[in-house]
Amino acid sequence: MAEMTQRENIIEVKFLSVFYGQFQALKNVNINVQARKITALIGPSGCGKSTFLRALNRMNDLIEGARTEGQVVFDGKDIFEPDTDLLELRRKVGMVFQRPNPFPLSIFDNVTYGLRVHGQTARGFMEERLFRSLQAVNLWDELQDKLQANALSLTGEQQQRLCLARVLAVEPDVVLMDEPCSALDPTATARIEDLMYQLKEKYTIIIVTHNMQQAARVSDYTGYFLLGELVEFGETDQIFTSPRDRRTEDYVTGRFG
Repeated sequence: MAEMTQRENIIEVKFLSVFYGQFQALKNVNINVQARKITALIGPSGCGKSTFLRALNRMNDLIEGARTEGQVVFDGKDIFEPDTDLLELRRKVGMVFQRPNPFPLSIFDNVTYGLRVHGQTARGFMEERLFRSLQAVNLWDELQDKLQANALSLTGEQQQRLCLARVLAVEPDVVLMDEPCSALDPTATARIEDLMYQLKEKYTIIIVTHNMQQAARVSDYTGYFLLGELVEFGETDQIFTSPRDRRTEDYVTGRFG
């Protein structure tokens, strides 16, 4: 893998460990995330992928008994510093979850929810962000005449794209995606993957996936987690065709996991 310069790294993770009570879920993880690329995190269930993802915008803080050691440097600052503005951090590092989680509100209110949380209430401003966000996820043509409809009336795939639009409306730098296609059929999955290709022109995307074919298709970089350790990280082609660690090779060739 080519050496990444400090300027190209949007997130630098240094000796990150996460504990849930006495259980250590992550063990001294070091990784640099390059800007405007797609980074995939693979590995068997329970290996720490989602814990790592949640650490990047401190969502683990919401879990009772969770404790973190190490650093995550984003925007030139360690996000674990006590003066970190968590609302602003989660605006810049947004998250799309495994299952679509639209609010039981109108499509308009769903997409503009984060704007109101951040104090933006001007109708014209919200409408402009709504248009841009729905257009970015290829939903504007489908929904422009249904903006007052309840978001729960949409298909699962539309709901997932709507949740992504809600994240994009507040203009993040990084989008975290925790198995965003696991509840979708192959056709819907392909549309989400196409969308990721388009979005990486503007956003940095980090995706947790159990689907190794998906990781190989969509990502520029891949990290393999096992038992809380980051076993190997590199360009996706290298990870899948010439892994340096035997454990990675066993996983990507199907001998393990």
